[in-house]
Amino acid sequence: MSLFSSVLGLNSQLIRNVWQITRQTYLLPSMVTIEQKRNAFKNAKTVKRRKTHPFHWWPRVRRRTDFPFKTNITHENQKFVDEYIKDKYGIDSTESPLKGIDLKREEWTEESQRCGVIARKIGHYPMWTKSGKRLLTTVVQIVDNHVIKYYSPEEWEQNSRSFYKYHRNFGMGVCIVGAESTDPRNFTAAYRGLFTEAGVMPKSRLSRFFVTPNAKLAPGTSLTAMHYRVGDYVDVWGKTIDRGFQGVIVRWGFKGQDKYRGVTKAHRRIGSIGRSRKLMVLKGRKMPGHMGNERRVLKGLKIWRINTKHNVIWIHGPAIPGPCHGWVYLYDSRIPDKELTAENSPPFPTYYAEHSNEELPEDLYDKDLQSFDSPTIIFEETEAERKAALAAAKATKKAKIAKIR
Repeated sequence: MSLFSSVLGLNSQLIRNVWQITRQTYLLPSMVTIEQKRNAFKNAKTVKRRKTHPFHWWPRVRRRTDFPFKTNITHENQKFVDEYIKDKYGIDSTESPLKGIDLKREEWTEESQRCGVIARKIGHYPMWTKSGKRLLTTVVQIVDNHVIKYYSPEEWEQNSRSFYKYHRNFGMGVCIVGAESTDPRNFTAAYRGLFTEAGVMPKSRLSRFFVTPNAKLAPGTSLTAMHYRVGDYVDVWGKTIDRGFQGVIVRWGFKGQDKYRGVTKAHRRIGSIGRSRKLMVLKGRKMPGHMGNERRVLKGLKIWRINTKHNVIWIHGPAIPGPCHGWVYLYDSRIPDKELTAENSPPFPTYYAEHSNEELPEDLYDKDLQSFDSPTIIFEETEAERKAALAAAKATKKAKIAKIR
């Protein structure tokens, strides 16, 4: 019994020695340890392309839904609160609470950068030029835009993070713009306090725009569709339609695997995602994941039509990102061939309706655009064009007959 045990112990020790030599000689050089994987992912320069939820350090904006503000309120008290809100914030959407205050204005220069606006995407609409060319436009509406706060370059440098020293707009001021006034009872006290200086109702959307110091705007200034003019070029950015989690066929356009030939329950799967002996997935691999909800910018889009009554703008092209009723952001184009010039300077720093003596028409059209209230344009066909069309029709008919025979 002792002899059997000694032989078994020698064999097991021999097996361990062989395994250690094999592991150190052949396996370890080609294997990637867990520490190497962690260091590779930690040192890689990755950037998250989308944010699907607010940061944890942002204050709560809306009230909790489980504590509605209408709880145990009588009809008379509800009417009193509505009247109080109307008296406190009872201004028109295009009217500024700073009416009557004389603001110092400066002249526009080529280095000036104006404030932008926030708009809602309504949909697409076809238009026709006077030459008969059809073009598609995107209709956006500027909804209750007011300047909430202005930060000078010095104030913004103190309140911003350190990496803004390397920002392309470093040295400029910042205008905080709000859009779409809503019921203040839906928001928290901390969020409502942001609008105390401007004197306007709380906004459902806020954004910032970098401006030069000579283009600063006082809090409460109204921004309408007349901030731009017909024929101007703007840059528009928005977030694409959020598709959620999608597979590789929808997200990346993969063909998929064979329908037959032994494929079972893997027709729409990605297939192999790794390489031999690496034991890790390389970065940049096209895989299933979140699709959409990414920031996209379209530059150099022309404004074809403006409705001054409803603050609606018709912008060239149907490809402005975002779904219908989504938010888009407009600002002056920075493309060299489409920038503003001294001969064609815009309203600076914005259009003030209270300082304008002219009565604006309801619709403003570009000079090359055919308005719907104008007479219909009739294009007469010349004799040469008629003969060419008949000859083309006869040639097409002969080709069809020859194909049948």
